Amino acid sequence: MPLVDTLAIALKSRKWGEADRIVTFFTLRVGKIRGVARGARRQKSQFGGGLEPFVLSRLSLFEKPNDALYRIRHVDIEEPFLALRESLDRMAAAARLVNIVAAVTAEGDADARIFEALKAGLQAVQLSRDPMMMAVLFQIRILGQTGFRPQIDLCAGCGRRLEQVSRHFSARSGGMVCAVCLARQSAPCLLLSAGTLALLQQAVRLPIPLMSRLRAEGGVRAELEAAIDTFATVVAGKRLPALDAWRPRV
Repeated sequence: MPLVDTLAIALKSRKWGEADRIVTFFTLRVGKIRGVARGARRQKSQFGGGLEPFVLSRLSLFEKPNDALYRIRHVDIEEPFLALRESLDRMAAAARLVNIVAAVTAEGDADARIFEALKAGLQAVQLSRDPMMMAVLFQIRILGQTGFRPQIDLCAGCGRRLEQVSRHFSARSGGMVCAVCLARQSAPCLLLSAGTLALLQQAVRLPIPLMSRLRAEGGVRAELEAAIDTFATVVAGKRLPALDAWRPRV
């Protein structure tokens, strides 16, 4: 029963049995995994808040042969991201990021770029005055790291270079499409303004440390959110969980 030591970000957690929890993590060493924390719901649990969504921690895990569930032995919190729970807007923005990672990554497929993009996204959401905008921008970056970067330079349908007047976004095709491919689309495409297309291009190309400089308001922001929400749904193959599901219940 080999021991695994790794940094991890908790994506979601659910009750299991009378006192345990099953937690889904995206880890640096072994990618997305599910682990069971025995006694985690007891009052004096050793795990504390280390199993809560969004928390960055160092895990000690046992991998049991022929079992999809790891055994969580120990958790040391590295960054609790407490501010994400102090604001409903930040909580919803963080949920957007962990939801997309949970939806588009396969279990056991490690990728340090995805891990670092998720970590940087949570940090940006925590510090930003506009957390939802940061979440949309980092959602684009995370999708790109999983191999689903929106195509913005060539037509996503035929691969030809786009003309300046081509500003239609096809979620099913994976990005911008030319006039010829637009006519062949079986699903509606979004017509993006020049400002929205420019913002999308910057979000795809800018280094992660500079992404917090991007801003958008009004119609540009609405168009970008609509395009990325639709694209994320296509990539995930399902609607992502509603953001208000993360709001505390009274």
